[in-house]
This record gives sequence, C-alpha cells and structure tokens, in this order.
Amino acid sequence: MSHHPEHAESIFTYGAPRLKFGAGARHELGHDLADLGARRVLLVTDPGVAATGAPAEVAEALGRDGIEAVVFDRARVEPTDASLAEAVAFARAEAPFDAVVAIGGGTAIDTAKAVDLLLTNDGELMDYVNAPVGGGRAPANALLPLVAVPTTTGTGSESTTICVLDVVSQHVKTGISHPRLRPTMAVVDPELTMSQPAGVTAASGLDILCHALESYTARPFTSYEAKRADQRVPYCGSNPISDLWCEKALTLMSGSFRTAVLDGGDAHARTEVAMAATFAGLGFGNAGVHIPHANAYPIAGQVRDFRPDGYPVLVEGGDHAMVPHGMAVSLTAPEAFRWTFDAAPERHVRAARLLEPAAPEADGPDLLPAVLTRVMRDVGIPPGLSAVGFGESDVDALTEGALKQERLLTTAPKAPQAEDLAAIMTASLDLW
Repeated sequence: MSHHPEHAESIFTYGAPRLKFGAGARHELGHDLADLGARRVLLVTDPGVAATGAPAEVAEALGRDGIEAVVFDRARVEPTDASLAEAVAFARAEAPFDAVVAIGGGTAIDTAKAVDLLLTNDGELMDYVNAPVGGGRAPANALLPLVAVPTTTGTGSESTTICVLDVVSQHVKTGISHPRLRPTMAVVDPELTMSQPAGVTAASGLDILCHALESYTARPFTSYEAKRADQRVPYCGSNPISDLWCEKALTLMSGSFRTAVLDGGDAHARTEVAMAATFAGLGFGNAGVHIPHANAYPIAGQVRDFRPDGYPVLVEGGDHAMVPHGMAVSLTAPEAFRWTFDAAPERHVRAARLLEPAAPEADGPDLLPAVLTRVMRDVGIPPGLSAVGFGESDVDALTEGALKQERLLTTAPKAPQAEDLAAIMTASLDLW
C-alpha cells in the first residue's frame, strides 16, 4: 500500500435507498408514492425508453391512483451539461412537485437527480459539479423524494449519490456527488430490462463488473486519515459491508451475464443480472470506484465518431457519437487492474476466481486482466481504445482528462501519477 495515515480512520459509513425488487414491482409505484405523500410528480425518462410504452403505462396507472404525473421524456443518452439544463428548465417551469420519478437507465436517473437538486436548491448546474471541473458546491437544502425505476442493468444510479454528465466545453465526463442525491427508493423490476438490446446489455453489464471489481479493490477505509463527522463523504473505501455486496455481484455475473447478452429473453438471467447491478451499486455507492472509471470519463468525453451497436435507437433525433459509459470503463480496466495488483494481490485474485472459478491462469497480476478480457470478448466489447477511434496521439489528452477525476483517483489502492495513467492508456489501445 502507498497510503500510510498517521491517524488511521476507524469508522466506515453505509447508505442505501429503500429497495423493492422483483417482477411486476413497477405496478406498486402508486402505493409507494402515496406512502411518500406525493400527489403530483415529475416523471423523467428518455425517448428510447418512452418508445417502449413503459413510462406512459406508469403515468396512466399513477393517474388511476390519484397521482398526477408530468412527463419529461427528452433526457439525453449520456447526459451533458446542456441536456441537464434543458431538463431543469422544464421542471422549474412546471413546478411545484411532491416527488420525482425516474424511469430508464443512468440517463434518466442521473437527469432526475440533477433536476431534483436544482428544484430544491438555488444556483446553476456547474455550481455543484465536482471540483476542479465545477464549483463543488454542496446542496444546502434537502431534495424531493426521488424514486428510481431502472430499465437497464448496470449503472447502479438507483443506489448511489452520483450524477454523471459530460461537460461538453471541457471535453470531459464528470459528476455531482453528495449524499442528498441518493434516491429515496429504488424499484427494480427485471421485466423492464427484457427489451434491452444485446449491445446495451453488454456495455451496462461491464459497468456492473467494474463497479464490483473497483470497489472490492479500492483502498480500505482504514487507509484514510481519520475524519470529523462533517468531513465524511459517501465513498469511504472498501469495507466489510461493501465487500459482501461486491462478492455476491461477481458471483451472479459469473453465472448469468453472458446468457443475458446472448439470450435477452432468458428471464432468470435477466433477474440475476438486475440483482447484480443492484448489489454492485450498493457496493460502489459506499466504497467507491477508481482508475477505470476515472479513465472512462475522458474516453467518453473525447469520442469523435464511434457509434455503438444497439444505442442509436435510444437517442432522440437519430444517433450521435458516443462510447457508452460501461464500455468506456471496461476498455482500460484490464490494464488498470494489472497495475493495481501489487497493492492488494489477494483481493485481485479473489475477485477473478469469483468471476471465473476455473480460470487457467496462475494467481498473479495477469489473472484478473485475463478473466476480464475473456468476458469482454465474449459479450462483444471492442478490443481496446483503438477500436473506438483513439490512437497514441490521444494518450496525453486522455491522461489529462483522467487526472481531473481527483475524487475517483484518491480511491485507488495506490496513487497513480500521470505517467502511470498514460502507460495504462497506451497498453489499452489494443487489448487482444
């Protein structure tokens, strides 16, 4: 370990939303919202999810339960500062609301978090974006109840305190992080994930794996300097509770992820992957993620013309260039875990064996990268940064963008320098 505190932390924290999980859980939203005292709600979704009919079905059912639902269906896949500002303007014009409901993947849930934040607190979006990209301001006021209903399996946004966005002018993906952004309730209905295209299932599933792997290998909470109560942040490092969630998520993914990608109609596989997404979200929403996620933000923010399979139908007005978040995270993950191995060898080996118990490689630094690379290849993830349009000439800019993700890099089990991140990026240009 490269973290040696003079006064080691002895306290870890754990937070989670109320959870309702199971087939048909969405049909109980009227009861759940009434229990929260809601009579008028903002329902946030995106055009692709709206086209499935699920948000309209929910809005109609809420109406029958005496709850008015005002629908915003223009959330942008991979939200930007501009798209979030549009959603906030709509919500402020239609206010007041008693609660916010998000139906969709990270697109809808993160948009709903930003809207909720700025319905209840003054200022503008960039005031709250993490420093050094934005002002890093903390919300002064409590937010409205937020009920998150995920339709994809991966982001874990229904469990976390994070809102992720692209800041277009800076060509970087970053976020807003505060405990008040954590949804009040997560309603996870695996039936809503059955229509996910294979490419979306693959990319979002890699996000699940990286949430679990990064949280499990994050620096332990005892490696931080002891904090005052008012200094505590949601990401406290790996700890006994997050470890349990991450281990279970890896076990579930080992058995069902490939099946869910290859046969989207397999209800058992879909349910297990949805459960893994929830569990991994509970893990990383408390322990934190590190280098692969830090690298992913500039990869997504600096994309030029890559268009992934399965995503154009989800984008309003046609397709746009993007590297989906889970894909972007995975592209440097094998090399990142090779680099972090010596900080926590036993955890890297344990994670790899949970994911692939019969992996033929020896218990060393190449084991987890080999296991993860096989999964990526089997589910159709591009074989490295070169395949999504980057080359050696882009490494410096990607590294600069990753270095801006200070909140994430401090969670790594050893502290990366610019040259370390550049070496990881370079080695990730061609993974196989």
